[in-house]
This record gives sequence, structure tokens and C-alpha cells, in this order.
Amino acid sequence: MARDHYYNKAKQEGYRSRAAYKLKQLDRLEDVIDRGDTVVDLGAAPGGWLEVAAEEVGPEGQVIGVDFQRIDDFADHDNVETLRGDMTEDKTRKRVVDAADGTVDAVISDMAPNMSGEYSLDQARSLHLARQAFETALELLEAGGDFVVKVFEGPDVDDFRADVEEEFQYVRATSPDASRDESSEVYFIGKGRLTAPVRPGDELEVEITDVGSEGDGIASVEGYRLFVPGAEDGETVAVRVEDVKPRFGFAQRVDRE
Repeated sequence: MARDHYYNKAKQEGYRSRAAYKLKQLDRLEDVIDRGDTVVDLGAAPGGWLEVAAEEVGPEGQVIGVDFQRIDDFADHDNVETLRGDMTEDKTRKRVVDAADGTVDAVISDMAPNMSGEYSLDQARSLHLARQAFETALELLEAGGDFVVKVFEGPDVDDFRADVEEEFQYVRATSPDASRDESSEVYFIGKGRLTAPVRPGDELEVEITDVGSEGDGIASVEGYRLFVPGAEDGETVAVRVEDVKPRFGFAQRVDRE
């Protein structure tokens, strides 16, 4: 059974929980954590995800773990800081922001409710925790940052995914091999936090203030660069936004349609 395999593997390799292999598999799938990153781990106890994240960011990176339960100190990882608190409270979020010094590259959450045994209730609580993690990610992540969150499958999960897709370049849903066979958990991986003031489909009037190396006009919308083919420096043009990346986007002229 996968359960026995990963439980035994964690014991042999010195991880605090079998969940460590879930994060390893998620990271391998979508490259969520890079060397030197600052990572915030929500619901971090007992610390399996913290150990994996600390290994991935290396000594030049930083990992901040938050949980309502106490997390034992790490003798082998100087780059891990733990905070005890409730992420639904503003004071805990402020402590995380202060610890991260304002720059966060990835927010990861393996939070789960205390199980009641009634699936509909547990699923609703799981979704509530996932939304709390999502709100925290929106507050903390830099442009281009990544987000991983667990949720139990059930009502309103599709709506939650749609909300995440609004804020990230793309979202992938997956169930790691390390999840228990009987588990209904699914992980959403949001890649590329979008902090742009525009979204695909928006129509607006912009002033072209520069020309890029490929000959496209460049406009600035609240400091965000928008590339507009067929536009020249000094023009004011009506455009429709076609694609939005974390740090720049593309638009097409609509004043010629």
C-alpha cells in the first residue's frame, strides 16, 4: 500500500511526516520552490513540508511555518522560522508579513480541518481553510509567485478553482501519489501570481510611450507594461487585452477593426 510505503520511507529518510513526499511530488510537477526563495507554509505542523521547502530553498532562502499547534524546532535547518498562531487572525498575518520582510515567492498550504467523520461538514471546513490560504497568498505573494493548496473534493470546489484562476497565470489540479488511496484531497497549484491592473478581455485606451525590440508599441498601465503590435510611439490607441503575464501583457488594437 502507498500508505505503508510513504510512512516507512519518511521514517527511514528522517522526515517528520509522510506528507513530505506530497510536496516533493508537487514541486517536481510544477517547480513551485526555487533556490533562494522565501516560502510561507500554512498549517505547517508537524513540519514535513517545512523540511522539504528548507532543502529546496537552500541556505540562502527562507521558510516560515505557521500553525495553531506548536512546531518543534529544527536542528538541521537554520533557514526555518516557525510562528504559532491562527491565520484567520490579522495579528498572525502581520507577524508573517514582518517575518518575510515583505517578499514572498511561494505560499503553500496543507491545512486540513479536524475531522468530524461527516464528509459534507469536513469538506465545507476544508474549503473554508483553502480560501483562507488563498486570501493569505494574495496578500503575501510577489508578482509571478506560486501557490499550492489542499482541498477536499465536493461542492463549490470548481468555483474556488475559478477564483484562483483569476489571480494566477494558470492553475493545475493534481493528486500526488503520496496521498492515501482512500483520500478525496486534491491540490491546486497556482503558477505566476498576477498583480496586473488589467485582465484578458479588458478594453481601454492607452498611450504608446516606447517601442520594443520586436517593433511592438509599449504602453504603461499603472506601471504595468502592455505590448501593442502595430502601434507607434506617441499614438493614443484603443486596445483589447489578449494575454496577461506576471510582469507584462499583450493587447491588440481595436480602433482598426
